[in-house]
Amino acid sequence: MSTELDTEAATRTDLEPLTPEEAARLWAESKMDELADATLELQRNQIHAFVDWLETTTDTDDMREVSARTVHRFKLDIKSDLAQSTLSQRIGIVRRFLRFCVSIDAVDPSVPERVELPKRDGEARTEMLDSEQAESALSYLRKYAYASREHALLALCWHTAIRTGTLRALDVSDVEEANNRLRVRHRPETDTPLKNKDTAERYIALSEDVTEVLRDYIQQNRTAVTDDHGRKPLFATENGRAPVKTLRRWFQTMTRPCALGDCPHGRDPSDCDAARRQRDASDCPSSVSGHPIRRGSITRHLREDIPEKVVSDRCNVSPDILDRHYDRRSEDEKAEQRRQHLDNL
Repeated sequence: MSTELDTEAATRTDLEPLTPEEAARLWAESKMDELADATLELQRNQIHAFVDWLETTTDTDDMREVSARTVHRFKLDIKSDLAQSTLSQRIGIVRRFLRFCVSIDAVDPSVPERVELPKRDGEARTEMLDSEQAESALSYLRKYAYASREHALLALCWHTAIRTGTLRALDVSDVEEANNRLRVRHRPETDTPLKNKDTAERYIALSEDVTEVLRDYIQQNRTAVTDDHGRKPLFATENGRAPVKTLRRWFQTMTRPCALGDCPHGRDPSDCDAARRQRDASDCPSSVSGHPIRRGSITRHLREDIPEKVVSDRCNVSPDILDRHYDRRSEDEKAEQRRQHLDNL
């Protein structure tokens, strides 16, 4: 047995001992009637690779010893031989296996939720939602899920390029319908700090369409709760203000292409965990979280010839960071836009 029992995996006393090999066998039996043969074989091979690594590399013979740190070590051991997208897929399968182990009282419930998937493209700062994807998703939501939580979230984020942490901080009262604007405030004393603190406080202009969506969402579909400080969060769960990780999952769920039409990756949605379950939406190669939506929105602002200073102020990002990390226009695009401004000189 491993002599190093991570404390994060030892928080439960009601877990039952189970060897990794037996856990893999029980997982396979539970999935035989649920997954297509090819999918089952692929996932079984990846789970067996993880189980073999547990037994041979870490000398683990009890799933109670497995922690998020264990999975991180596994990722480090295998990453040099794999493309980033393949690595993300494999760690995603391991995470789903651990969720199964939680369901049979073999692994602490906190473990799979603490496992982070590697970025698929290996270039986190280039991933973004493009205008075509965004408009397609918004058109679908406008028609089939008007003023839903998903519609309000995506419409607001795409229109304003707001940070996910700022979304979490918003209250119902911050939507100023009469002025078509959003008030952003740094309120660390009631658990909603902003990344750039007081300098991030500002008003953000909203279009009449986005204001209308937010108004209807608040009136019809918002979860009517208050947080621990008596405030009314704009985006909430039944337990109160939605945490950042929940907002990310909602974004990943709504940006799966299979939610709008066919899967571009050749998967059968009925056999795809990412399509079938919200908690696995991040495993979809095309889903994105809030930051790529922010990057795509900022790039769209710039492509529409909005001055960089205006974008910088609206999105609370310095011009230098804007240029280095958010502006995904090609050099040709930038040159042509400059030419349009200079043609009359």
